[in-house]
Amino acid sequence: MTFEVISEHACFGGVQGYYKHSSTVIGLPMRFGVYRPPQAYGPAARPVPVLLYLAGLTCNEETFAIKAGAQRVAAELGLMLVTPDTSPRGTGVEGADAAWDFGTAAGFYLDATQAPWAHHWRMESYLTGELPAVLAQHFPVESRDGLHLGVFGHSMGGHGALTLALRHPGLFRSCSAFAPIAAPMQCPWGVKAFTGYLGEDRSAWAAHDATALVQAGHKAPPLLVDQGEADKFLAEQLHPHLFESACREAGQALTLRRHAGYDHGYFFISSFVEDHLRHHAKHLA
Repeated sequence: MTFEVISEHACFGGVQGYYKHSSTVIGLPMRFGVYRPPQAYGPAARPVPVLLYLAGLTCNEETFAIKAGAQRVAAELGLMLVTPDTSPRGTGVEGADAAWDFGTAAGFYLDATQAPWAHHWRMESYLTGELPAVLAQHFPVESRDGLHLGVFGHSMGGHGALTLALRHPGLFRSCSAFAPIAAPMQCPWGVKAFTGYLGEDRSAWAAHDATALVQAGHKAPPLLVDQGEADKFLAEQLHPHLFESACREAGQALTLRRHAGYDHGYFFISSFVEDHLRHHAKHLA
């Protein structure tokens, strides 16, 4: 497996870097970003917990690192921030670039089962197996009793964070989300993605729907979700009320905070990202 440093930049006493490796799971090169806090950088570097951030539709491995302003607090808390890309790229698959909400930059953090997507669109296996192994090989990550790994994300990435935490509770010790697609079986984005990647069988969809997973008895660590009430996608695409109801009925710990005036973008995320980092630090300690 090849591993390449694309660039590294001093940041709040640590380093923000971008990297590329040849993924055997995806079958193509994959890029990701890593912020190493001061505690994990330099001659006195020690292992630190890892917080995986999953970005939304149209984004890549640079989006959160550039826009969210999270490195300052991560440096204080000693958290390593990892930002994978949102899908395979350069696949050569016909139609991969035909729409902004499906295909390239729209992997939905699952393993596709339908042709032609199944060969490369294997983001769940990549994020839960191969990428943690790459991090453990190349970075000082906390792993004395298993990898200390948290996950959070935004929109499509919020969907990914919730579903991966619910599907892999032994791997992810903390979870949060900004404006997640919380019931994708009941929104246009989710129906389009699930039909294309998973086929017409709705029982296969339910295995990647956070609301359905909670209703089926899956459990995750205590969840923090923030939602802007001025989010233009709230009514049609996100449905946090359905997820909230499912968590209440199932006894899944959830703090859902609604914020008047905030929209779907990174001004919203940057306003509350410190709360999320402190939430994860508490559970990853």
